[in-house]
Amino acid sequence: MRCGGFAIIRPICKALAPLGLAASLWIQPLAAAALDPQVHDLAHDIFKQLIEINTTDSVGDVTTAARAMRQRLLQAGFAAHDIYLGGPDPRKQNLVVRLRGTGARKPILIIGHLDVVEAPRAQWHTDPFTFVEKDGYYYGRGTQDMKDGDAIVVTDFIRLKKDGYKPNRDLILALTADEESGKYNGVSWLLHTHPELVKAEYVLNPDGGGVDLVNGKAVDVYVDASEKMYGDYQLTVTNPGGHSSLPVPDNAIYHLANALVRLQHHQFPFELNAVTRAYFTKIRTVEAGRAAADLEAILKPRPSAAAIARLGARDPEWNSMMHTTCVATRLDAGLANNALPQRAQAIVNCRILPGYTLEQIRDQLIRVFADPKVAVRYIDDAGAVHEVAPRRRQLPPAKLDPTVMAAMDRVAARMWPGAPVIATMAAGASDDIYTMAAGMPSYGISGVAIETNDDRAHARDERLSAASFYRGVSFYYRLLKELSGGA
Repeated sequence: MRCGGFAIIRPICKALAPLGLAASLWIQPLAAAALDPQVHDLAHDIFKQLIEINTTDSVGDVTTAARAMRQRLLQAGFAAHDIYLGGPDPRKQNLVVRLRGTGARKPILIIGHLDVVEAPRAQWHTDPFTFVEKDGYYYGRGTQDMKDGDAIVVTDFIRLKKDGYKPNRDLILALTADEESGKYNGVSWLLHTHPELVKAEYVLNPDGGGVDLVNGKAVDVYVDASEKMYGDYQLTVTNPGGHSSLPVPDNAIYHLANALVRLQHHQFPFELNAVTRAYFTKIRTVEAGRAAADLEAILKPRPSAAAIARLGARDPEWNSMMHTTCVATRLDAGLANNALPQRAQAIVNCRILPGYTLEQIRDQLIRVFADPKVAVRYIDDAGAVHEVAPRRRQLPPAKLDPTVMAAMDRVAARMWPGAPVIATMAAGASDDIYTMAAGMPSYGISGVAIETNDDRAHARDERLSAASFYRGVSFYYRLLKELSGGA
């Protein structure tokens, strides 16, 4: 059997590989997801419609996609007063729809971004904004990230409405702009301008999580139960400059280079939270030898520094889950080959563990560099540079909602028997950063299964298995009913 490159499934694959045939028995085939033909056709048509609306930041129009989904929801029987369309820019309108429940419990919010990354036609074998069906796959920009999730949840909202389903809480769906790029992030805008529309007990986001496949077999169902906060910092050193024939020790490039070397050798403190502790506890059960012993050692009240170092060196994703990480990503220095540099700059990108502010990390970087010549400034989401980073913006400590995880266990057991549900902390970034900062626990949950060697999000010839898409429709329908009192 072949193992993919994801840290979540890698230890499972390693543990099962020596078992040979037993491994194929342990990992069950994907359960069938038989859909009513009308539901199948509805999901197909919505998916096709979304893919063929260009929603890139450069020339696309998110509003067109939002209006198209609004029309479908109205036709399905949703009242106009339960649907909101609005945003700060004519091309970047957001859609919010509410499926009314009894109000016995607080609402659940489901978020999904409608925008997609750029897709140059010359780099694709097909038109990225034409829904191409070929060899059991759907091709097009957004088939994996994340118009599949948008189409799935819209389809299931329409199903629930037509079924006459009455949940014990309101279910809210927000389809938004500018998660990938752009100035008008829809989730952030809604939280600041219309918080009453999206206030919920917790959030589900199909842009995270998923099901890992190895040769068509489901090996795990993972939930992004937390994520790290994104932060960019600009390092700047300035000097008077001069002629290169008369060098002096006080050189802007040397100051900057020395600071970056110190960063290279710096390790931020080891920390586990409720999510990462649960993750490593589960992974420990499928590891053996030194790795198993090291995992045991980091879970103790006094974690072993040597075990932490070995595990971090073994796997970059494991390292990122144990530490805040900061890394140099860009350099710019000097004016001419024969002149001493008057300025040297670098960009350092940080992925910050929950519980820390952007300003706290800036302060830590200043201490790491230990050079007053190196000015450290924060760069905000719009690219503006600030002397001081936001002191209040931080992600709350990660925690697992037992109700959400129990529902995931039940649904996954029916759809992917034998594949464990594993909660993890995403090293990347999603719109969950806004909802978590607003005090709403947020979970990246996707019922879409992808082969570990076929992750094409943001890549050319993006595609998704048709069978996986329709199974995702069944998954979210079941999950929403599980979480809202349905049978």
